[in-house]
Amino acid sequence: MVTKQISVFIENRKGRLGEILDVLKEKDVNILSMSLADTAEYGLLRIISDKPQEGKTALSAAGFSSMLTDVFILKVPHTPGALQNILRIISEEEINVEYMYGLSVGGDDASIVVKTSDLEKADATFEKHGIETMSFCEI
Repeated sequence: MVTKQISVFIENRKGRLGEILDVLKEKDVNILSMSLADTAEYGLLRIISDKPQEGKTALSAAGFSSMLTDVFILKVPHTPGALQNILRIISEEEINVEYMYGLSVGGDDASIVVKTSDLEKADATFEKHGIETMSFCEI
């Protein structure tokens, strides 16, 4: 099961992240997880929210370059090697992981957000191997 992630390109300057968060707050969009990567000139903010379409629309209207991206949210047991087992399965199916980041949802398992090169194949692989996926509604 895929979920939508908001991806936002932002200038790497003071206060810009706060401006994005203000836009989302004003539209009552709750952030469930986020990841920020930067270079010297710009940043890439990835957000899992309860209202991805509304968030993307609000950010675009406010002048931010944003898009929706399909990603997976995977449950990962809190046991040594659990993530490695999932990555091994993905690799054996010849699916590339483009990026991933942690997601805090509470409970007994960890969770990660994963962007793959082949969404349909990854979805089938996760189902075939019993790797549990979640939508933002389940977080």
